[in-house]
Amino acid sequence: MKIEKNTAVTLRYKVADAKGKLIEAPKDPMVYLHGGYNNTLPKIEEALDGRMAGYQVTLDLQPEDAFGLRDESLARSIPKSEFPPGVKIGGQLKGRTDDGQEHIYNVVKIKGDQVLLDGNHPLAGQQLRFTVTVTGVRAASEEEVTHGHVHGEHGHHH
Repeated sequence: MKIEKNTAVTLRYKVADAKGKLIEAPKDPMVYLHGGYNNTLPKIEEALDGRMAGYQVTLDLQPEDAFGLRDESLARSIPKSEFPPGVKIGGQLKGRTDDGQEHIYNVVKIKGDQVLLDGNHPLAGQQLRFTVTVTGVRAASEEEVTHGHVHGEHGHHH
């Protein structure tokens, strides 16, 4: 079966930086709903469109085609006294952007009495190399299409 709109695609992938240093290589496959549902990066979806199980591709993506450019307005330093006890590096907090939009921030550093937060994706601003191998393609169920994501093993669980 070819990858097209409303197919569930199972793939294995690796992500490396521009110099080839491995960043991520999950042992479990990823399953996503193909067809513009924002379940994977648009350039990956574009490269897989019309392909079949067994297809492999390596994509070198610029930051704007991967996780975006860094937005320094999303980096903040907040007094530690404004946080609940137990704030830790790696934690995530809901906050608001300068224009009042709700946003998720990562705690990236605690320096003295200041907590440094970053609302950028951890890979924002980086050129990345994705190596992708399609291991399966099937028709998505009506429920998956309605919900806009794949259900079940390695997909979304309600």
